[in-house]
Amino acid sequence: QVQLIESGGGLVQPGKSLTLSCSFTGGTFGDYTFGWFRQSPGKEREFVGSINWYGDKTDYHDSVKGRFIVSRDKRENRVTLQMNSLKPEDTANYSCNAVTPGGMRSYWGQGTQVTVSS
Repeated sequence: QVQLIESGGGLVQPGKSLTLSCSFTGGTFGDYTFGWFRQSPGKEREFVGSINWYGDKTDYHDSVKGRFIVSRDKRENRVTLQMNSLKPEDTANYSCNAVTPGGMRSYWGQGTQVTVSS
Protein backbone atom coordinates (compact mmCIF):
# COMPACT_ATOMS: atom_id res chain seq x y z
CA GLN A 1 0.00 0.00 0.00
CA VAL A 2 1.37 3.38 -1.03
CA GLN A 3 2.01 5.79 1.81
CA LEU A 4 2.96 9.44 1.60
CA ILE A 5 4.37 11.28 4.58
CA GLU A 6 4.93 15.03 4.47
CA SER A 7 7.38 16.86 6.67
CA GLY A 8 9.08 20.22 6.97
CA GLY A 9 6.19 22.48 7.86
CA GLY A 10 6.36 25.13 10.52
CA LEU A 11 6.25 28.81 11.32
CA VAL A 12 8.29 31.09 9.08
CA GLN A 13 8.56 34.85 8.63
CA PRO A 14 7.41 36.55 5.44
CA GLY A 15 10.11 36.64 2.80
CA LYS A 16 11.85 33.56 4.15
CA SER A 17 12.13 30.08 2.66
CA LEU A 18 10.92 26.65 3.69
CA THR A 19 11.28 23.23 2.09
CA LEU A 20 8.64 20.52 2.41
CA SER A 21 9.34 16.85 1.79
CA CYS A 22 7.03 14.02 0.79
CA SER A 23 8.38 10.53 1.42
CA PHE A 24 6.95 7.74 -0.74
CA THR A 25 6.78 4.07 0.27
CA GLY A 26 4.86 0.97 -0.72
CA GLY A 27 4.99 1.23 -4.49
CA THR A 28 7.08 2.03 -7.55
CA PHE A 29 8.09 5.66 -7.29
CA GLY A 30 8.60 6.10 -11.02
CA ASP A 31 5.01 5.13 -11.80
CA TYR A 32 3.58 8.30 -10.27
CA THR A 33 3.15 11.96 -10.99
CA PHE A 34 3.34 13.99 -7.79
CA GLY A 35 1.47 17.11 -6.85
CA TRP A 36 1.41 19.51 -3.95
CA PHE A 37 -1.88 21.01 -2.82
CA ARG A 38 -2.83 23.34 -0.01
CA GLN A 39 -5.89 24.20 1.96
CA SER A 40 -6.67 27.03 4.35
CA PRO A 41 -9.60 27.09 6.79
CA GLY A 42 -12.79 27.96 4.97
CA LYS A 43 -11.24 27.58 1.52
CA GLU A 44 -11.21 24.91 -1.12
CA ARG A 45 -8.09 22.83 -1.57
CA GLU A 46 -6.00 24.31 -4.34
CA PHE A 47 -3.29 23.04 -6.62
CA VAL A 48 0.20 24.37 -5.89
CA GLY A 49 2.59 22.51 -8.18
CA SER A 50 3.36 19.16 -9.75
CA ILE A 51 6.10 17.11 -11.35
CA ASN A 52 5.54 14.34 -13.86
CA TRP A 53 6.55 10.71 -13.53
CA TYR A 54 9.79 11.23 -15.44
CA GLY A 55 10.73 14.40 -13.63
CA ASP A 56 11.20 16.57 -16.70
CA LYS A 57 7.98 18.57 -16.55
CA THR A 58 6.65 20.77 -13.78
CA ASP A 59 3.56 22.88 -13.48
CA TYR A 60 2.62 25.60 -10.98
CA HIS A 61 -0.28 27.67 -9.84
CA ASP A 62 0.14 31.26 -10.99
CA SER A 63 0.35 32.50 -7.40
CA VAL A 64 3.56 30.54 -6.73
CA LYS A 65 5.30 30.69 -10.10
CA GLY A 66 8.83 31.95 -9.72
CA ARG A 67 8.78 31.34 -5.97
CA PHE A 68 8.14 27.61 -5.50
CA ILE A 69 10.03 24.68 -7.01
CA VAL A 70 8.90 21.04 -7.11
CA SER A 71 11.54 18.35 -7.53
CA ARG A 72 11.83 14.60 -7.13
CA ASP A 73 14.66 12.35 -5.98
CA LYS A 74 14.33 8.81 -7.31
CA ARG A 75 17.15 7.55 -5.11
CA GLU A 76 15.41 8.69 -1.96
CA ASN A 77 11.83 8.16 -3.23
CA ARG A 78 11.05 11.69 -2.17
CA VAL A 79 9.42 14.77 -3.61
CA THR A 80 10.21 18.23 -2.31
CA LEU A 81 8.52 21.59 -2.48
CA GLN A 82 10.98 24.44 -2.08
CA MET A 83 9.12 27.59 -1.12
CA ASN A 84 10.88 30.93 -1.41
CA SER A 85 9.78 34.50 -0.71
CA LEU A 86 6.93 33.24 1.41
CA LYS A 87 3.88 35.43 1.95
CA PRO A 88 1.22 35.35 4.66
CA GLU A 89 -1.26 34.15 2.05
CA ASP A 90 0.83 31.01 1.60
CA THR A 91 -0.29 29.92 5.07
CA ALA A 92 -2.09 26.58 4.67
CA ASN A 93 -1.95 22.86 5.24
CA TYR A 94 0.14 21.40 2.43
CA SER A 95 -0.52 17.88 1.15
CA CYS A 96 1.29 15.63 -1.26
CA ASN A 97 -0.55 13.59 -3.89
CA ALA A 98 0.70 10.69 -5.99
CA VAL A 99 -1.28 9.67 -9.07
CA THR A 100 -0.68 7.29 -11.93
CA PRO A 101 -1.18 8.45 -15.52
CA GLY A 102 -4.89 8.37 -16.22
CA GLY A 103 -5.69 8.65 -12.53
CA MET A 104 -6.29 4.98 -11.92
CA ARG A 105 -4.49 5.15 -8.60
CA SER A 106 -4.27 8.22 -6.38
CA TYR A 107 -2.93 8.62 -2.89
CA TRP A 108 -2.73 11.47 -0.40
CA GLY A 109 -0.58 12.27 2.56
CA GLN A 110 -1.98 13.73 5.74
CA GLY A 111 -0.39 17.11 5.24
CA THR A 112 1.93 19.48 7.03
CA GLN A 113 1.06 22.94 8.29
CA VAL A 114 2.87 26.01 7.01
CA THR A 115 2.29 29.32 8.76
CA VAL A 116 3.81 32.51 7.39
CA SER A 117 3.71 35.25 9.96
CA SER A 118 5.90 37.86 11.56
